[in-house]
Amino acid sequence: MAEVLGKSIRDFETCNTARLRRDPAFAKLYGRPPSALRRRSRSGETADPRRGIALMPRAQTGGAKMSQAEKARAFADLHRPGDPLLLYNIWDAGGAKAIAEAGAKAVATGSWSVAAAQGYPDGQAIPLDLVLTIVARIAATVDVPVTLDFEGGYAEAPEDLAANLARVIAAGAVGINFEDQVVGGAGLHPVAAQGERIAALRAAAETAGLPFFLNARTDLFLKEKDRGRHGGLAAGAIERAAAYAEAGASGFFVPGLVDPDLIGAICEAASLPVNVMMLDGAPSTEALASLGVARISHGPGPYFTAMKGLAARFRKAAGG
Repeated sequence: MAEVLGKSIRDFETCNTARLRRDPAFAKLYGRPPSALRRRSRSGETADPRRGIALMPRAQTGGAKMSQAEKARAFADLHRPGDPLLLYNIWDAGGAKAIAEAGAKAVATGSWSVAAAQGYPDGQAIPLDLVLTIVARIAATVDVPVTLDFEGGYAEAPEDLAANLARVIAAGAVGINFEDQVVGGAGLHPVAAQGERIAALRAAAETAGLPFFLNARTDLFLKEKDRGRHGGLAAGAIERAAAYAEAGASGFFVPGLVDPDLIGAICEAASLPVNVMMLDGAPSTEALASLGVARISHGPGPYFTAMKGLAARFRKAAGG
């Protein structure tokens, strides 16, 4: 696995070194090729490459700057049951800057929103290279932790997932959502297989020397559109939470679940901080906090709202 990660880092460096030579704006932002950046690791710009990763420069905003490792630790500390972290999902650097300046403690992308903003459908249709470019711009724009909705990791095999995570870390993110549905297929990955995939991601993060936040998402509830049947899925969700924690997950995400009794039961049973998505019919932020939720996401909702507002303003400007 270390060899795979090393190759990914070398590929990343080669690509960026070439870009420094041909792209004046990129050169102005980063100033020197990755090999030179590595020698400045004590300044916080990058980690020692022997630990498996070349990190992105610190965010270009005022005030004290955090290193990527400091951001990762701060992000993990924000997950407090009963005092949940609010993530209002964004899709580009401009949105990230806006909510960071409004007081957001961290920023999170939403896969649906990032894809739609570039004209792609959800489900890993948007190329990974483009996703990483967007994440790198977000991480370079704000000085708060950035977490990526990584869908299924753009790979099936654990070693390929590890290589992809190395690239995510190189882009500056300190966390991901990682789902257990078979992207482009049917159903969910078996519990044991998904555990192996999570373990590979954790090993990659450890190779990078980063306390990376792996938010393990189960799609049990999203796959079942009849909310009246969610009660029968709770035991399976708790089983997955335990297996994912054992494999190295940092959090447990249950999008699609809105029933307060079931949310409370999962919060009580899971050893991981629980993440709930705000959907129609979901409890309020205050109610979710009282149930023990540690993280609240908004998924594609902010994108839908923004695009609806944009269309409405156009119609008004056009006299419609």
